[in-house]
Parts: sequence; structure tokens; C-alpha cells
Amino acid sequence: MSAIIIEGRTAAAQIKADVANKAQEYTAKWNRPLGLDVILIGDNPASQVYIRTKQQACMLVGIRSNVHFLPSSTSQAEVLTLIHQLNVSPDVQGILLQLPLPLGFDAQPLINAIDPLKDVDGLHPSNLGLLLAGQPNFIPCTPQGCLKLIQLCADKIEGKNAVVIGRSLLVGKSIAALLTNASATVTLAHSKTKNLKELCQNADILVCAIGHPGLITGEFIKPGAIVIDVGISRVIDDQNNSILKGDVEFESAREIAGYLTPVPGGVGPLTVAYLLANTLLAGHLQQQQS
Repeated sequence: MSAIIIEGRTAAAQIKADVANKAQEYTAKWNRPLGLDVILIGDNPASQVYIRTKQQACMLVGIRSNVHFLPSSTSQAEVLTLIHQLNVSPDVQGILLQLPLPLGFDAQPLINAIDPLKDVDGLHPSNLGLLLAGQPNFIPCTPQGCLKLIQLCADKIEGKNAVVIGRSLLVGKSIAALLTNASATVTLAHSKTKNLKELCQNADILVCAIGHPGLITGEFIKPGAIVIDVGISRVIDDQNNSILKGDVEFESAREIAGYLTPVPGGVGPLTVAYLLANTLLAGHLQQQQS
């Protein structure tokens, strides 16, 4: 048995095409393009790569993208001032605070300061509360991508056992809420969980988002399970090359799983696509409120 490899590129391309058409309609109707403003603090190389990818995607679908590059010496108060300026700007439909932040910054007050109707990352407490209630406005982008890939593999999610490894708001807790809303039976595991292997072995759906490269090997996986690997870490291989690696040990997992996402190329393309879709949604929600 060898797993079916499920890449996100095809589904992401479909979402982007739909956003491009609707963004054009938005621009024509309101006489201005959708605008996504990104706040990047410091010089984290991975964050810079992500930002370039997001900028390119915005350009391709007709969304104006503006990145505010702030040095790590910027104060928390200065970032709050910028967020307030973006909140009131009619040219800004989406605000994204690129995470993680450099040491010395407290992310949550900054996220809380973003207008919930411009919170395209879906991390404001108001948006997380709506998600938990099953009435979401903005769903965090990576969990949306995970759910899309699961839906492409499963005839139904209802009643399936799902294990999510990792409890971050950005991924773990949000995908757990999405799967719960879809009537799966969900276990949220993390670094302190006991008997992790046994839990995973009973999972019809396994989502790995803990940031520990190669943690999950084939012996953790139920035969035929859907395995979604969200983790992405840069490691040095046996040939001293720098490579990207997921939380799942790919070669052993593919011999057991029914479906398996690669790293990179699995969830990542959908994360970017849903950021664009959330920006479009933000524009429409704001027009309804005006």
C-alpha cells in the first residue's frame, strides 16, 4: 500500500481564479481595488519569503498589496499606532500581522487592536469566538487549507476520529474547531500529551502542526488514514544540504497512510489562496457595514 499524495496547488489555483474574477467585480463596483496591508517586524528570513509569496499572489489576482517593513527596534506603541491608522483607512480591506514577532513584542495586544472586519488572519478574539460558535466570518487560512484537503479525501468527516497535534491558535485549535463543527470526534494533542502514538493510531484523520520535524513516523499512523502535515522546518540533511521538512516522516508514512500531504506543496499553497479569499470577504463585509 502506498498513500495517495495530495498536493494543494490545484485547489489553490481554483480559489485564486475565483478571487481574481470577484476582485475585478469589486474594483469595478467600488472604484478602487481591494487592499491588503502586511506588517513585518524584523528580518526573519522565513517571514520575508512568505511575504514575497503573498505579494506575488496578490498581484496575480488584482489585490493591492503593501508591506510595512519595520525594524525590530520599533516599539510596541509604534506598531499599535500603525494598526490604528490602517483600521481607519478606506484603502485597506485586510490587515495581516506577520508572525512570529521578534523577541520583546507581545503579539496578542497587537492582534486585538486589528479591526475584526479587517482581520484576514482570523486571529482576533471576536473572529475566533465566531469560529468556535460555528458562525465564522474569517477562518485562519492554514486551517481552511487543511479542511479543504481533508474534504477532497474523505467522503464525509462526520463521525470520524480526528487527532490534531499542536494547540496554537493559528493552526491547531482552529482546525480542531473546524473538524468539531463538521461533526468529527476530535482529540487535540500537544507536547504534554501522554500515549501520543496510541492516540494517533486510532485517528482516521491526523493533522500534524507541532513544528517538530519527522516526529510522526509510519508506526504512529492508522492504515488508510488521511494525514495532513502542516509542520515545516528547515533542517540539514545527510549531504549537508538545507532542506524543508514536515512533522511527518514522509517515506515511512506513505507506506501506511491512505492520503498524505507533501512538504512543501501540500497545505502551503492553500494558505496563500485563502488569505486572498479572506481579503475579498473583508472588502464585502466592510461595504455591508458602511
